Parts: sequence; structure tokens; C-alpha cells
Amino acid sequence: MAQDMELRQAQRRRQMLTEPVEKTILKMALPTIIAFLINSIYSLADTYFVSSLGTNATAAVSVNASLDQLILMCGSMLAVGANSYIARLLGGGNEKKASQVLSTAFFLAAGMGTLLLILGMSFMHPMVRLLGATPTCEQYSVDYATYVLLAAPFMATSFVMNQCLRSEGSATLSMLGMGIGGILNCLLDPLFIFTFDMGVAGASLATAISKVISFAILIFPYITRRSLLHLSVKNFHFCLDIVGQIVSVGASSMFRSGLAVIAGILLNDLAGNISDSVLAGVGVCTKVMMFPFGIILGFGNGFQPVAGYNWGAKQYDRTMRSYRFAGMVALLGSAVMAVLLALFADPIIVLFAGSDPQMREIGALCIITQGLTLPIHAWVAVVNMFCAGLGNAIGAFLLATARQGLCFIPILFPMASLWGEYGIGTVQAAADVLSLVLGIPIAIYMVHKVKKAKQSLQQ
Repeated sequence: MAQDMELRQAQRRRQMLTEPVEKTILKMALPTIIAFLINSIYSLADTYFVSSLGTNATAAVSVNASLDQLILMCGSMLAVGANSYIARLLGGGNEKKASQVLSTAFFLAAGMGTLLLILGMSFMHPMVRLLGATPTCEQYSVDYATYVLLAAPFMATSFVMNQCLRSEGSATLSMLGMGIGGILNCLLDPLFIFTFDMGVAGASLATAISKVISFAILIFPYITRRSLLHLSVKNFHFCLDIVGQIVSVGASSMFRSGLAVIAGILLNDLAGNISDSVLAGVGVCTKVMMFPFGIILGFGNGFQPVAGYNWGAKQYDRTMRSYRFAGMVALLGSAVMAVLLALFADPIIVLFAGSDPQMREIGALCIITQGLTLPIHAWVAVVNMFCAGLGNAIGAFLLATARQGLCFIPILFPMASLWGEYGIGTVQAAADVLSLVLGIPIAIYMVHKVKKAKQSLQQ
């Protein structure tokens, strides 16, 4: 077993430090992209099947997107922070401490997910109203939230395992965990919603079951010792160094999720004040845009550990080459996706809107405008991952919170006040453009940081 572990560690180092970075990034990113796409499909499947129950039911699923963000917030800070620190530790050859980071993040995520479960169940109706449920879709929102909350501890810990598997180069295992759960969800949706006549609650139950199955798949390599890192209660170390490193980088992701929750609640309230149709249209756009965003995020998650590993190993030329390659691919790939979204926005939204003209109009507007600004979002995401990979907590925080926080919330109310439902439909695209104000100077700073480290090494 020890010999096998040493062999895998050697293979890992060879892949990260000697193979062409372009090949390594694509190899790391592809399974993650596939997993995110499958995840997007089953998220959209929920909305598609529920849409047959009416606009109010569709609006309820849109409201509960903020609940998903709350659960994500429980695990994302720990997951992203652990991913970054583990990649740097492995790059420096410290596998033992990397296992301690994994275990600490895992058990903290389990605790946070359990706390959310208890609070959510105790204050269910006030919670869904806070998330933006209107009186006409409140009960649907409760039905959907119930089973999702039961799966919250499994979802929070799965985020950690997903990220940490990628940080040690096991992106395929991460893909299997997310992918199989996603496929199962698509199969269970029509069974529970229609065959068992559970309605919106059936979609929630299907999602919860799929999340638990994903958790079981992701934890399997850890409990069977088939991973480089060891997950164990004995490896739980709540110490300043580990928690500080996780929080310093991961806080950006937590604040991003937190601001996304706040932005989602504010957006839901404004849209719901106009009509359930506007609320549903914006929500469907969010689900549709998970496809291109999933590709961008999956690619970024393939790039981040490569940059972080080479930075930890002081391979600065490879660090810069990985960044240039990631930025170029992100811009070109997102430009192609932007064209496709602009061409097919209306046919896509019709699948969910049925005969509701207002939902169709606002949904298509959201998709088109967000598609046009997709290259900006993609490039800023790469710079964000660059900061996270190299341990730049401030840069990662600013960029992670820009899109749905720092650049979104300040313009939401003015745009909604000036242009009503059309302002609501275009506010996310406007925020993407504003994120360049942060992205450009941070990118320049990061490039200078790598060049300065290279010069110091050569002296």
C-alpha cells in the first residue's frame, strides 16, 4: 500500500511539474466540466418538470435557488480554501499536513451543514418568505425546501471532497461523484413528481437522494484509502495555521456565496413584486446559464490546482504559462458560447414558459444579455482562480464577490427603479461589465507578483 501511494505521488508530481501545462489543465478540467454540466442538467431538469405544474411552481424553484446558495456557502469557504492550501502543500511535498487540511475542512463543513438543517427546519415558513417567496408560491417553496435541507450536511461535505479530490489530481473521481448523482436525479424527477404524484416535493426528494448518492461516491476513495489524502477524525486539527490558511483564501468563496444569497433574495423580492412570471423568468435564466458557467467554473477548477502546485514548487515559468493558456481558452470558448446563447435564447425559454408571454420575454432578455457579457465573466473567473491558487486572499475575495455582490447590489435598485422588469432582466450583465474595474488591476498585480518571485529565485 505504501509503495503504491509513493508511486501515485510521484506520478502526480511528474504530471504537475513536467508535462505541458496545457495538457495538464485540460486533463484536470475535462472531468470537472463534465460533472458541472451534468449537475446543470439535473438542476434544469427540476425546473423543466416542475414548470408543467404552472408558473407559481416554477417561481418556487427559482426562490429555492437561494437556499442552494446558502448550503453552498456552508461548504464553499472550506472547500476552496482547502483546495488552494492542499495544492500548495502537495507541491511542496507535505502530504501529511495536506490530509490534516482535508479532514479539518470536511468535519467543519459537516457541522455547518447540520446547523443549517436544524435552523431551516425550525423556521421553514419565515425562511422561504425571506428568500423571496410570494404568497402564491410560498407552499410550493416549503415543499421544495424540505428534502433539500435534509441533504444539507451531505451537500456541504461533498463540496469539500470535490475540491480536495481535484487538488490532488483526481478530477475523474470528482466527476463520477457529481455525474452519477446528476443522472440519477434526472431519472427520479418524473418518477416522484408524476408517477408518485408528489409534485414539487417530488423534485426536492429526487434532488436530496441524488446528493446523498454523490456523497457516498465521493467519500469511497477516502474510506478505502485509494486517495493520496487520508480522511480521518484523527487528522482533524483545529489549529491557527490550518484554519487560518483555509479561511484566508476560502473566505472569498463564502462571501461570494453569501452575497449571491443576498443578491438573489433582493432580486426575487423585486421580481416577485412585479409578478410570478418575472420571478420565474429570471429563475429559469439562472438555471440555463448554469451550463456556460459550469464550463467556465470547471475549466477554472482544472487550472487553479495546476497554478497553485507549480507556485508551491517554485516553477514560476509554468505558473505564468498556465495563466496565459487559461485566459486565452476562457475568452475564446466563452465567445463561442455567447453566440449560441444569443441565437437560441427564445427557443430555450419557450420550453419552460409555455403560454406565459411575460416569462418568455424576460427570460430570453436575461439569457441574451448575460450571454453577451460571458467573455468578461470567463476572464475574470480565471483571474479569480489565479489569485486563489497562489494564495492571494484579497484578490480572490474581491473578484469572487464582484459579480453578484460588489458590482451587482449597488446597481440593482437603480436599474429596477428606472426600467422595471427590463432593468431586473439586464442587471447581471451590467454587473459583469463593471467587474472589469476590479479584474484588470488585480490581473496586472498577479503577473507582477509571479515575475518578482522568479527574479528573487534567480538572484
